Amino acid sequence: MASLLYRLGRFSFRRRKRVVAVWLLLLVVLGGAAATLMGPTSDKFTMPGTESQRALDSLQEQFPQASGTTGTIVIAAPEGAKLDKAAVAPVVRDAAAVDGVVGAVDPFQAGAVSEDGRYALVQVQFEAVADEVTDAQRAAYEKVGADADADGLRVEHGGEVLNAEVEVGSTEAIGVLIAAGVLVVTFGSLVAAGMTLLNALVAVAAGMAGLFAVSSVVELTSTAPILALMLGLAVGIDYSLFITSRHRQYLTEGVDAEEAAGRAVGTAGSAVVFAGATVVIALAGLTVVNIPFLSVMGLAAAGTVAVAVLVALTLLPALLGFAGDRVLPRKQRDGHASPATSVDLGKPREGFGFRWGRTVTRFRVPALLVGILGLGVLALPAADMRLALPDAGTAAAGSATREAYDLTSEGFGPGFNGRLIAVVSGDDAASTAVAAKEGTERIRGTKDVLAVAPPLLNKQGTTALLTVIPKAGPTDEATEAVVHAVRERVADIGEFAGAEGADVALSGTTAVGIDVSEKVSDAMLVYLLLVVGLSILLLMLVFRSFLVPLKAALGFLLTIGATFGITVAIFQQGHLAGLLGVDSPGPLVSFLPILLIGILFGLAMDYEVFLVSRMREDFVHGAGAQEATVSGMGHNARVVTAAALIMTAVFGGFIFMPDPIIKSIGFALAVGVLVDAFVVRMALVPAVMSLLGRAAWWLPRAVDRALPNLDIEGESLQRKLVPEQREHAGEKSEKTDTVRV
Repeated sequence: MASLLYRLGRFSFRRRKRVVAVWLLLLVVLGGAAATLMGPTSDKFTMPGTESQRALDSLQEQFPQASGTTGTIVIAAPEGAKLDKAAVAPVVRDAAAVDGVVGAVDPFQAGAVSEDGRYALVQVQFEAVADEVTDAQRAAYEKVGADADADGLRVEHGGEVLNAEVEVGSTEAIGVLIAAGVLVVTFGSLVAAGMTLLNALVAVAAGMAGLFAVSSVVELTSTAPILALMLGLAVGIDYSLFITSRHRQYLTEGVDAEEAAGRAVGTAGSAVVFAGATVVIALAGLTVVNIPFLSVMGLAAAGTVAVAVLVALTLLPALLGFAGDRVLPRKQRDGHASPATSVDLGKPREGFGFRWGRTVTRFRVPALLVGILGLGVLALPAADMRLALPDAGTAAAGSATREAYDLTSEGFGPGFNGRLIAVVSGDDAASTAVAAKEGTERIRGTKDVLAVAPPLLNKQGTTALLTVIPKAGPTDEATEAVVHAVRERVADIGEFAGAEGADVALSGTTAVGIDVSEKVSDAMLVYLLLVVGLSILLLMLVFRSFLVPLKAALGFLLTIGATFGITVAIFQQGHLAGLLGVDSPGPLVSFLPILLIGILFGLAMDYEVFLVSRMREDFVHGAGAQEATVSGMGHNARVVTAAALIMTAVFGGFIFMPDPIIKSIGFALAVGVLVDAFVVRMALVPAVMSLLGRAAWWLPRAVDRALPNLDIEGESLQRKLVPEQREHAGEKSEKTDTVRV
């Protein structure tokens, strides 16, 4: 693989104008396709095989008028006053007149007025689902009750219809600016830093344009493009950083620019291909969980990462050709090499990486104990982790949905924000009516159920809706218990006399969230084992070792545990939550843990490859185990540190977004990268490698012969180039002698 990439790097360098032109043309084509074919994103969470999805499908088929999205208008009188029908009637009338609304329910007729008479809920039923409601319809809905508000009543608008799509704002630019600063400090060259950042931005632009181009035929969740952007930026910068750093190293050794680009792509580029492949495989592996919206998110991010790898291998060497020696600091440009950089590579001028490597290997046992115990303590809160889909109670303070949520809780209790829907289906109107009556009695007698509304029937009388109000809020543990209890109590209703063949399925936003959380939780262990098993197999291929892959997998588990623990402590338990703008701590979003496993696995293997591959390279070429460990840290600690800081900055930029899902994902990824890079890879890895010594590289001969040689660090390429270097050096020597004669 290294030889193929070496030729690709040299080709891109020589044909740099053509390569840049091809990428510019591709960007134009993809941009045009995205502009003309882009479809809307969705916030729907379909869950095939769950009871809640079965209920929704039945509703769509048998009772389409009630299958659209809903809105809730909360009306409150001034303190000490009561609402009357005359004041509420105009609100109901105006809501029913909104385009796309099939009906608005008078709260006095539905009994949706609080006991003290101060609060009322107007239920609004739209014909279309939330994704199909137009901006004009939403705007008209939000204007309902403006006159009542002017008369001293408080009117707030909420419901599923106002679930806004997540938009990319300017806050993530903060992470990009920090990344640019880290690149300038790392390279000491504005040209090198700007070129690396430009390369990543091209990769993101191409990946995002391609993603939006297919959104007309593939339903994207609103978080999928954000995740793709987040990962595309991070890995795009990192992969370009790794290759550019190796290119600069070759230049300072006196290697010709074209040759340096070829070797950089052949060696560091091989590691980039492997690292990118692990990220892509881990993200694409989310499809095995069989959760559609999660599969789309994983595939969207995987596609963007794949584009970032392709751009780093082709466009970057072309840009290096245009940059020339300006990728080096000014003091190193004359003749490339300087006394400090032209010394024997086996004895380079030692920097912090070498000193750190020697310190860790010297105190390897204390480093292991402190690192493992510290990460274990950080992981403790993860034992209390709860998962749920976010509700309006976690929306940004001051937003319309949050104001409606809080006012509803104030007037009626938190359960009114987590209403459940029982869908009763029968073979005929008679059996449906009996099942609806019996179901109402059974549900009403369930613990922690506050109320059950009278059944609402379709025209044929074969489907009925029962609105169930729990006492607790949507994400409360008591509500989860209510969902399970209700389902258990109505499971055999089809066997009740007169209701033969009838069925009751519980759904609603709250029930869907509970089903999503449970399905993700059930799949998490399987997915974790899949990812860990994959890491052991792939690293065995790369490093020809049993113990190195095992050590990498165990380190990954430490990273995951600590990341979960810190995220739970802040976002669920509320410790230091105010510093991150989390004003309502609650359960983590359902798919966050499994998403973190997939993403952090790939990123952790990035650092593992770039650190340990140099250790293996030196060991294979005759260095002792301790010397190889120190050398690997010395040569790569700087670039891994820069890469980790850049990833942390990019992910951290998303913490400032108001959406709680994106905020928690950005925070967890930033923390995970910090923990894995600076604790696991920079401290525990050299400590373990030093402790294992030569045993770290043991692999039975039979297994060694059976495994294919991936040549990640370009050993075969190096063997090919050494004779050429000697021949070239001999020719130069002959010319020098001739001149002297």
